[in-house]
Amino acid sequence: MERDVMEYDVLIVGAGPAGLSAAIRLKQLAQTEGQELSVCILEKGAEVGSHIFSGAVLDPKALQELLPDWQALGAPLNTPVAKDTFVVLGQEKDWTLPEWTLPPLMRNHGNYIVSLGEVCRWLATQAEELGVEIYTGFSAQTPSYDDAGRMVGVITGDMGLDKQGNPTGNYTPGIEIRAKYTLVAEGTRGSLTKQLEARYGLRAASSPAKYGLGFKEIWRVKPELHQKGLIEHTLGWPLDANTGGGGFIYHHGENQVSVGYVVHLDYSNPYLSLFDIFQTYKTHPKLKALLEGGQRISYGARAISEGGIQSLPELAFPGGALLGCSAGLVNVPKIKGSHYAMKSGMLAAESVFNAIQQGAPEILTSYPQKLRASWVWQDLTAVRNVKPYLSRWGTWVGTMLGGAEMWLSDFGITLPWTLKHTTADHSTLDEAAQSRQPEYAKPDGVLTFDKLSSVSLCNIGHDDQQPCHLKLTVQDIPERVNLPKYAGPEQRYCPAGVYEFIEQEGAQVLQINAQNCIHCKTCDIKDPTQNITWVPPEGGSGPNYVSQ
Repeated sequence: MERDVMEYDVLIVGAGPAGLSAAIRLKQLAQTEGQELSVCILEKGAEVGSHIFSGAVLDPKALQELLPDWQALGAPLNTPVAKDTFVVLGQEKDWTLPEWTLPPLMRNHGNYIVSLGEVCRWLATQAEELGVEIYTGFSAQTPSYDDAGRMVGVITGDMGLDKQGNPTGNYTPGIEIRAKYTLVAEGTRGSLTKQLEARYGLRAASSPAKYGLGFKEIWRVKPELHQKGLIEHTLGWPLDANTGGGGFIYHHGENQVSVGYVVHLDYSNPYLSLFDIFQTYKTHPKLKALLEGGQRISYGARAISEGGIQSLPELAFPGGALLGCSAGLVNVPKIKGSHYAMKSGMLAAESVFNAIQQGAPEILTSYPQKLRASWVWQDLTAVRNVKPYLSRWGTWVGTMLGGAEMWLSDFGITLPWTLKHTTADHSTLDEAAQSRQPEYAKPDGVLTFDKLSSVSLCNIGHDDQQPCHLKLTVQDIPERVNLPKYAGPEQRYCPAGVYEFIEQEGAQVLQINAQNCIHCKTCDIKDPTQNITWVPPEGGSGPNYVSQ
């Protein structure tokens, strides 16, 4: 197919913290050396920040290194953390742990409660002022390779196809964007990342990737209940001791509270409904007292990388590198990755700039070397065993072991072992016949809600006439395997009502409501037969988290 071709020195896929920081750093280096360097960012969302979803407590360490005058430049970091607490929940009671019991790595003083979408829009402004070209509403569908197998760019998705994939009157073919180097910063479980991992064997030496699913709602609460700058993390109810996860409550803005919950995706009970776990969480007396009389104003969910350094793939490959959450740079006990993403983008930019100066070496070997020598690696090394402890020994024993190791790290003591992950999240489900069905709070429209009313707050923009972007490798596996063996778990792990089994001619068949998809990627991760592949829909589709 004849395609338009655009060429740049550097192409960055994804306008999140990692991609934007990489672009800014590249332009800073070029300015310092008095050189011209063309940098392009592709963003599949309708605007920068529209697909950014996060609990959003930001450590400004990387921002300080990237833009030391960020305060004078008007960075939207407006709510410094004033109080940081850790709470254990029982079904009716709660116990707050003294702050001195928390390892220093777990504390948040000096950080800011932010809208990460706003931060990214502000970073995009800084990047554009430096000459970065940002194209929103373009999804990078496939990598481009030269004859030697080196990545030389991407091909964007075709626009204007019907459900069968045939061109309509609005058809526009995707374009090929070529670059000396391509930096992939598309977030957790990205489609390009999966293709690159398979082609170059980037996961050959790493543990299986591990993930969680994070939910968040933003509420406007009564003024007398709002404590601006308060952070609370919770552990315990409504999960049992063998299912990993926990909640968070962040007070910010004008009487706004972000309430969220993360469930680790290595759970075993196929009857768990992750959305209903989150809704039930809000019925705890502690949450109920805060939220009653308030108004829910937004909802969202996304997958979170949880594997740590033992699950990182090779970060550099011929022609490019993986950044941020595409690489899996997340601190599990702190539920944070944005400042690591920013630093990884900066380090990759430095490696790219030096490589171009030297005549474009094939592989950016200096990038992973720089990362291992940085504070990112130091932090992630200190928490590397927390997730394996939780997976092996459950919430309470795992938390105590992880906490003890983090305390030792603070005293400069590094234990001589790194526990590996042995099982991918899709392989952990028990059969339905061996499992019990939990009970959850019913939607009351006040504290708890159904999926469809929640998804309506995501401002989804999907043309229901475009091809389905949730691909089944074998069409009948949901009915033939997943339903009888696991009771159809896709209808319960999806946070948006995309998958449902309906009766058709006397049989149960899977219906995919792709227009509901909020791009969390959980189906791609947790499907027990790995039969579902998430691919980017038409550019500009998906949620628009404008208020988050």
